[in-house]
Amino acid sequence: MLQKILSISGKPGLYKLLSQGKNMLIVESLQDGKRMPSYNQDRVVSLGEIAIYTDEGEKPLREVFALMKEKYAGAPLEMEVKKAGEEEMKALMEEILPTYDKERVRVSDMKKLVSWYNLLVRTGNDDFSEAQAADQEPSGEQA
Repeated sequence: MLQKILSISGKPGLYKLLSQGKNMLIVESLQDGKRMPSYNQDRVVSLGEIAIYTDEGEKPLREVFALMKEKYAGAPLEMEVKKAGEEEMKALMEEILPTYDKERVRVSDMKKLVSWYNLLVRTGNDDFSEAQAADQEPSGEQA
């Protein structure tokens, strides 16, 4: 499922991949449902390719989202991510993934993680199960 959910650099929120053209992707915003093209020059990353640095290596984003879903009973986190302080975000990350790499995972990455999780849960795109991700392995993009 996360393979078709995209982050586009310079554009807020997340997007669902609808189709591919010759030099562009057709995407739909998860926030407002608007469709738009994304061109070759846009930096597009599939959430299925992102991993979080940990002390043991890397943990795929879908596994981190699954931990969050389990911990918060499938509900969005009730916090204002933009106003959250550094210590609050670090404490939250420590609860979710105690082995996260404290040197390499930035507070901005933590805020993005929570924002994405909340958006996915609110829009019903919250199936982070292993079966959905059997052919998805992280391949380079880390947070």
